[in-house]
Amino acid sequence: MIAIANTTVISNFAAIGQLAILRRLLGSLAISMEVYSEVMTGLEEGYSFYRGLHEQCLPFSDQGWIRIISLQTDEEIRMLEHLPAGLHRGEAASMALALHRGWLFLTDDRAARNASQRLGIPICGSLGCLVACVERGLADADQANEWLRQMIEQGFRSPVRDLRELAAGSSVPDGGAPHRSGPSA
Repeated sequence: MIAIANTTVISNFAAIGQLAILRRLLGSLAISMEVYSEVMTGLEEGYSFYRGLHEQCLPFSDQGWIRIISLQTDEEIRMLEHLPAGLHRGEAASMALALHRGWLFLTDDRAARNASQRLGIPICGSLGCLVACVERGLADADQANEWLRQMIEQGFRSPVRDLRELAAGSSVPDGGAPHRSGPSA
């Protein structure tokens, strides 16, 4: 399953220098043009952990694993009118793309997660990605918990401090991307 991310998950992994683990977990990732714009604005505002991210993006690098995409169909564009007004443009665009293309939506934003669940959009967050890393053997539980600790130090508000609490209840579909639909993922 293709995954599209809003800024929250990208920020959490970038802030601890672990975008590479998302690449290993997902293979490729889509972001909307709106999310890319948010990331570049963040870089201009001093969020240095975004430095070099554009070099990982298609079309800026032929080796890029993050694909920048835009809303294309009338249905995708119209969907923006039906989403909650409180969502940022990046979240709304990502949700519209995920819904109409059948993609997994990566977000930690509560409002975006709640709206996605109501619409039946499969979701996963930073915690779900960390659990999937353990389940797939990309990291052991201690390493993933260390990444979680670092994310928390950077401002991530996690409902858990130990991923072992989540590991037993997660599910990862065969399509390659992590999938958790519960509120703690």
